[in-house]
Formats: sequence, structure tokens, C-alpha cells
Amino acid sequence: MKNIIYILLVFCFITNGLAQQTPGSLQEEAITIEGAIAHLGDGQVIENSLLMFENGKLTFVGDARMKIARKGKIIEAKGKHVYPGFIAACTVLGLVEVDAVRASNDQAEIGGMIPHIRSIVAYNSESKVIESMRPNGVLMAQIAPKGGVISGTSSVVQLDAWNWEDAAVKTDDGIHLHWPNSYRRGRFWQGEPRGMQPNKEYKKNIASIVEFITNAKAYTDATNKQLHQEFAAMQGLFNGNQKLYVYADGEKEIIDAVSTLKDSGIDNLVLVGGYNAYKITDFLVKHNIPVLVRAMHNLPNSNDDDYDLPYKMAKLLTDAGLLVGIQNNGEANFQNRNLPFYAGQAIAYGMEKEAALQLITKNTAEILGIGASHGTLAVGKSATLFISEGDALDMRTNKLLHAFIDGRNVSLETHQTELHKRYMKKYSDQ
Repeated sequence: MKNIIYILLVFCFITNGLAQQTPGSLQEEAITIEGAIAHLGDGQVIENSLLMFENGKLTFVGDARMKIARKGKIIEAKGKHVYPGFIAACTVLGLVEVDAVRASNDQAEIGGMIPHIRSIVAYNSESKVIESMRPNGVLMAQIAPKGGVISGTSSVVQLDAWNWEDAAVKTDDGIHLHWPNSYRRGRFWQGEPRGMQPNKEYKKNIASIVEFITNAKAYTDATNKQLHQEFAAMQGLFNGNQKLYVYADGEKEIIDAVSTLKDSGIDNLVLVGGYNAYKITDFLVKHNIPVLVRAMHNLPNSNDDDYDLPYKMAKLLTDAGLLVGIQNNGEANFQNRNLPFYAGQAIAYGMEKEAALQLITKNTAEILGIGASHGTLAVGKSATLFISEGDALDMRTNKLLHAFIDGRNVSLETHQTELHKRYMKKYSDQ
């Protein structure tokens, strides 16, 4: 009986916190945004812009001084800023509501090699955490699983939908692999010295990954085969339809991962984390490896590192000629809302403003394989964009006035804004 009561309480706690906003309706009339400073996401800026979109697609992007007929509803945005929707990569948005409540935590499954696990089917599009992303301009995200060595398959979604089917932009875009570490902390409970020491099982760990990939490739090439879910889920890596997101930080681990996986027949790789990638940029450029760097609001991993290494990491890799985006893996789920401010931190440490913007728009869209339809403001692309009162990469001026996903006007109300309005009145009437 106690267990039943506990389950009911947990259910009430979770459902009480779900977002109450109804997803925006399909775009019914053309919309024109005139006079705003348009940051196109590809490095270009139009100081006095004219943007028009219809049926969820951008139909015009240019200078407002051009003599062209305005269509539909006109939004006067002189002095405001327009941006493409920001894209958060390698998140568990919609998979975790409350970390401490196991029933609301669905980010990892049991098992070591589980590429067939699809994170998208567990995605809760009505998460209260998701609704808190939109007011900062984060309108899209890659939903990635955790746990095990090969964690499963991610998908890209837009953040305003009734269910995962409506939210999906690109399903099963890639598989996520956590490369083993060549060093690990001593297991003192087994009599090992404390502190870091060589991982004696490192080569064995790599061998198990290679064996799994080899068997999956053999399965892909075989005829008259019986269904093997794990191996079948890997087929996209060999035919180029999927990317393999490899989590690794050390120089040795990165080199071993890229070399081993390339030799195993997987060419479409993305490095996630890559803390020491700046030391081996020539190697990464040679193998054409994009990097999703860790969020900038972190301390250095080592006492020997520059104090500002996390802040300038994106610039170091970009200057070396790599395609770079930002991801927030390993941080608290709600911190994905700080994505624009991570890019702003990169500006403070040397990046040009529009180049930093590309870290969370164009670059990330290209890395996730959705660059043809999202990531920049261009004719024919999705009208997923927002209007900000000021610089959206500065937390002091990031104040959204309107946001659109596929042309749909989406709500910017959240649980936090509701509480703000509620408690602003607490003493005003006394």
C-alpha cells in the first residue's frame, strides 16, 4: 500500500509540473519582420532587415530599403535583433524531469553495447524543463542517451510540440560512443592506490568495441540473416546515413578513437568534449573531425591548464580550421538554457561575435546534419527564429519578444515567468 501511495505522489508531483502552454498553431498567414538587425547565423548581419515567411518557410531575407511588397502581418522591429533559433547538442532534455525522482529519469538503459535504444521514444515534449529553454532562444535540441559504452541513438527535435512524433526534425541522426580512458582513479576498496593510474584494461576495452563494430559490419554485409537489433542499429554508420558521436577528452584517447574507428569502416565521426583537442588540431583537421566542445562555464580539468582554457577552447579549435559547436553534456539539464551565454563567453575571450553565434546555429546544424533546413536565416529554410530586444548572447539584454518555430508563434511563458508574475504582486497590494 505504501508503494502505491508513493507512486501516486510521484505521479502527481511530475504531472503538476508539466508545461501548460499549448503548442503554437500552424502558420495561417504570412509574417513580415521589418527594421530589425538580422544576424543570419552565417557571419552576415543586415542592419536594417526585412524578413518574410509563409507556411513555415522563409520567403525573403534582405534589406528593408528594397522596394518589395510586404506580406501578411507586419512586425515593426526597428532597433531589435533577429536570430535563427539556437540549437542545443547532446542534451537529455525531455528525458529527465527531476534527477532525484527515478520515475522521471529515463536518460540511460541497462547494458554496455545498446545502439538500438532510441532516445526519441522516451522524449517528453511537455517537460517543464523544455519550456524554460524557449525564452532564451533555444528552440531546437539533440536528444541523446547516456549510459554504457555505446549508449544508443539520438534524434533532433524542435521544442514546441504535443508529442515526440510532432517534435522530431531528424530521427536517429547518430549513435553515441563513450571511449574508454587510458587512466582511471585507483579502486582503493580493492587495495589499489588512490589517485590516477594507468587503466590496465584500456586495450581490452578498445578490443571489445572493435569486436562489436566488426560483428555489426559483418552483419550489415551478410545475406539471409536473422534480426539482431544491436547490429541492425549500427548499419547507418557504415552507409553514411548516421554519425558516430565519440566522447573523449585526452590526446591519446582522441587519436586512438579516430584511428581505430576509421580503420573499422566508420568515417562520419564527431568528437564530443575533446578537452585536449587543441593540442592535436592538425590530426583532427586531417581527418575532418568536427568538435562539440564542452560548455564554457566550467573550471579547467588540471592545475597545469590555463585558467581560461574552457573559455577560449572554441576559439582555439575554430582558428585551427575545425568545425566547432557547443554542447552541455555532463551539466545539469536545466543549464541548457544558458547556451547563448556560453557563446557570449567565447566572445569575451577573443571570438568575433558572429563567429561565436555560429557555434550554436550554423555550425551545430551542420554537425547534426540539418544544415540544409536550419541554422541560418535564408530563403527556403525553416522559419525557426526569434526577435530579441537586445544582444541575445548577453544575459543582460537577451529578452525575447517573439519566437517562431516552423513559422508557428510559440509561447514564451514558463513556470518561472508565472512565479515571477505571482510574487511580484505579493507586496504590491499591501
